[in-house]
Amino acid sequence: MKNKKMILMLLILIQSAAVFAKDYKASFFHIKSDGSTMNTRSIQFAIDYISKNGGGRLVFYVGRYLTGSIYMKSNVTIQLEEGAVLLGSTNPFDYDRIGNTALIHARDVENVGITGKGMIDGQGRALANNSIAYANDGLIVDILKYDRTRESIRPMVIYFYNCVNVNIKDLILQNSACWLQTYERCKNMVIDNITVNNVAYWNSDGIDIVDCDNVVITNNKIDAADDGICLKSHTEGFFCHNVLIENNIVRTSANGIKLGTAGKGGFRNIKILNNTVYNTYRSAIALQSVDGGFLEDIVVDGLKSTNTGHVIFLRLGERIPGKKSTMKRISIKNVVADVPLGKADAGYDYEGPIEDMPRNISPIIIAGLPGQYIEDVTFSNFEVSYPGAGSKYMAYIALDKLDSIPEEPAGYPEFSMFKEVPAWGIYVRHAKNINFSNLNMKAEKKDYRLPIVMDDVHGAELKKITFQQIDQKKLLHTYKSTNVKVN
Repeated sequence: MKNKKMILMLLILIQSAAVFAKDYKASFFHIKSDGSTMNTRSIQFAIDYISKNGGGRLVFYVGRYLTGSIYMKSNVTIQLEEGAVLLGSTNPFDYDRIGNTALIHARDVENVGITGKGMIDGQGRALANNSIAYANDGLIVDILKYDRTRESIRPMVIYFYNCVNVNIKDLILQNSACWLQTYERCKNMVIDNITVNNVAYWNSDGIDIVDCDNVVITNNKIDAADDGICLKSHTEGFFCHNVLIENNIVRTSANGIKLGTAGKGGFRNIKILNNTVYNTYRSAIALQSVDGGFLEDIVVDGLKSTNTGHVIFLRLGERIPGKKSTMKRISIKNVVADVPLGKADAGYDYEGPIEDMPRNISPIIIAGLPGQYIEDVTFSNFEVSYPGAGSKYMAYIALDKLDSIPEEPAGYPEFSMFKEVPAWGIYVRHAKNINFSNLNMKAEKKDYRLPIVMDDVHGAELKKITFQQIDQKKLLHTYKSTNVKVN
């Protein structure tokens, strides 16, 4: 009920400014729908005109509207009717390079939106390839890495900064040359019922939320080559706060729902409810605090993870020497998951890399650092099926060699960063107050590892834990741990 009230209040708040707003047809401003006329100046004039005259909607009807960078203004909504396609130019010089490069910018404005059943197509593959060609010719100054231009060179489709009352609804968004849509330091925002097809090029996240407050992300369908829904914190003193991520369907060649690619500020009061992740290369859920910030009061309730390479990854790190991070009060419950033996995103255009090998299939991982503990974690009501088949001939960590597993405090946080770990179900390291209840784990084939291993864990309780594994009778191994209770 609280979640529904939050959504309703935000929708009322965001949409109330547009109740008496006027609709303006794009054709009124001589914006052409032929797919070849460059409309940048006409669209910008229309947005400025509408904002100066009390606000309203700029309505695009059936057609293809080509443009370069445009800037939203307060009290303006772009309405794309079904059959309307806003096309990003494939020429990198049609995009402004002040700060983050994007097709649609908004900065320091309020009551703005992009809505309707139409489409925005960034034409990202052609755009990215053109940027590489210009860089090779010396027309764009860039040091190519992996034969790609930097992320800041390749335009996003949407970049909003410091905006209040933002409504992104019902759209199809596709084919960015980089991250599709980033919202930074925004407040009171709804992203609802959009379809994301962002698999045209590298670094192609679905939704990025940076240091935002009061955000609702609901009912979206996301297919991305990089992280699906990703929360970040770029700046100390700012953080993501009061975020609801509910009823989304996500597929990626990276992580499904991720907090903490960057975490200089932090994350607080994030609810991740009733989401589905499928055919995803990395973790279905990744919660990470690695840049000196905090991550606390996170609830994951209701996760269906199908054919996904890893289920849950919790990680404390120290990528900036001396900047200590924290993670506490994490509740994850009602999870149904299966992990494949093969590559979960095999056959997609931009697959996740084969890395950190050799190793067997990785378990759920909770990994802090020596003296920096992940605290107060609760897992309940899990049904997880693993392929098993862990072999000493692939990789091997003996239970008397746990200290040989690298800590990697400065490493980029991914579940595979430790290579082989000595459990097939759950591996916990450097943690306090860990509670597991009603967990059912199955390994389809014989695995040399135990279901659960705890290393430097202090205060843990395991209730009603069942496991199925050929020729295996022992549930748990503990090392350097205290007050671990098994019921």
